[in-house]
Amino acid sequence: MGSKAHLNQAIASHLVEIKADETPDQEIFVFEHGAFGDDILTYKHLYENSNRVARLLLDHGVGKGDVFAVFMRNYPEFAYCILAGGFTGAIMVPVDPRLRGDRLKFILANSNTKAVIASGECLEQLTEVLGDLPNVKFVTIAYQREQQIPVSPNFPSLNETLESASWRPVEQQIMDVRHPMQIIYTSGTTGTPKGVMIRNNRLGVFNIMTKLCWKYSKTDCLYTGLSLTHGNAQAVTFFPALNMGIKAVFSPRFTKSRIWNICRKYGCTTFSLLGGMMAGIHNEPEKNDDSDNPVKIVLSAGTPGSIWEAFEKRFGVKILEWYGAVEGGFAFKPPGQGPIGSFGKPIPGIMEFKVVDENDNEVPPRKTGELISRMVRGETKVDYLDLPQASAEKTRGGWLRSGDMVHKDEKGWYFFDYRKGSELRRAGEFIQPEHIEAVLGKHPDVSEACVYGVPAISGAPGESDLIAALAPVEGAQINPQSIYDLCKKELDPNHIPSYLQIVNEIPKSISEKALDRVLRDKFFSDAEDVYSYDSYRQ
Repeated sequence: MGSKAHLNQAIASHLVEIKADETPDQEIFVFEHGAFGDDILTYKHLYENSNRVARLLLDHGVGKGDVFAVFMRNYPEFAYCILAGGFTGAIMVPVDPRLRGDRLKFILANSNTKAVIASGECLEQLTEVLGDLPNVKFVTIAYQREQQIPVSPNFPSLNETLESASWRPVEQQIMDVRHPMQIIYTSGTTGTPKGVMIRNNRLGVFNIMTKLCWKYSKTDCLYTGLSLTHGNAQAVTFFPALNMGIKAVFSPRFTKSRIWNICRKYGCTTFSLLGGMMAGIHNEPEKNDDSDNPVKIVLSAGTPGSIWEAFEKRFGVKILEWYGAVEGGFAFKPPGQGPIGSFGKPIPGIMEFKVVDENDNEVPPRKTGELISRMVRGETKVDYLDLPQASAEKTRGGWLRSGDMVHKDEKGWYFFDYRKGSELRRAGEFIQPEHIEAVLGKHPDVSEACVYGVPAISGAPGESDLIAALAPVEGAQINPQSIYDLCKKELDPNHIPSYLQIVNEIPKSISEKALDRVLRDKFFSDAEDVYSYDSYRQ
């Protein structure tokens, strides 16, 4: 490949070209597909195939500053697409593979996407909206491995491009680390999603986090079942492995029943979770070999305090808790340090936190307020796509407004309380859904629980009736009486749900947050799958 002196390792596509020249056959990524086998990617695979995708985009008029969307689960083609934009300066929009309808159409239209690279299982959702997206000029479809769905004859096959014997290589065209790399949309759990511009220099931030927080070693093997469309999988797994030259294993989706067997099979020493996922794993039936696994550290964002120590003991792991958002703001709690339930502290000398009231006055320890943060050096900035006013408001006064209501203790450890505007109040008491969910999760027939509120039937302003949406363990049926018996035994009377809503599964965002708005839309007090506490009090 010749001299690489002109390349900058702070740009991901440059980094891969350098690594492919130095250690072309080094295995970096494993994309496991269960019974359908594995794809093992070396630096050479990553360089050549991402370059092929870059050439494909250029040949269809997608170049510097143009936007292309990637709409698929965690497959090798996703890795190639993440890197392809770096060669040309095209900007990637990762799209949650579960999206469809208006939400999918909004993201593709709002980002002015010119091309879509999708996998077979997303084809139906995509074709539903393509007629309303005149700006999309090119679509290519990758094989879907899990169900072996054939590629549509209506669209060109991405795999034919990747399997071609030769292609016209694309020279690196972007040297500016400030050039946009991706547009990652917020989850939109409380409103319309916003596109956050992610620039190439984010790779440097990931490297700092890896060095100071994750502290991976060359002997580690990383694992995630989180979607690469979410910042967590990129920041905690994809880019650290790519930069350090350590192996990372990806599943197409998170599966709580397989996670330990996957880690045993590949020798994974660490994996990444979000809080609700940890509760799901903990709710799985106990097995004699739960602690017989190679995992040492679980990187978690949102561990329920009620199961923290029990999870560590049962599975023989330590939890590294952290907090972050795609817009910015970061804190972490190293394993064994600080109090259980805290998400940690900001990195000294890099980021500063404050907890403030509605007038931006800092509140004392133990009092809840909004978390705001700023960089110690340099500008604190958020760049929402085509939303300059929202961008300016997000960093009003030079501080990033998180929208998260937190408190800190006297030693500076921070604790998450609730999302601003999502608090539940009942009989004058603020209710923490996580506490109720942890109790419900103890029931042997409950796989997952989501507690949310609806306006109280009493009509009291700001008051809520509590709804517990429950999904059963596979093969089980949920008996409402046994659930309420458990609640009466382990919860204060004011915390017992007003209604149980039995569902097949809890709908979630790509960040694995329960979509209570979807559950709320389907809730009716007289529905067949809803059970009132009034009927089970005796």
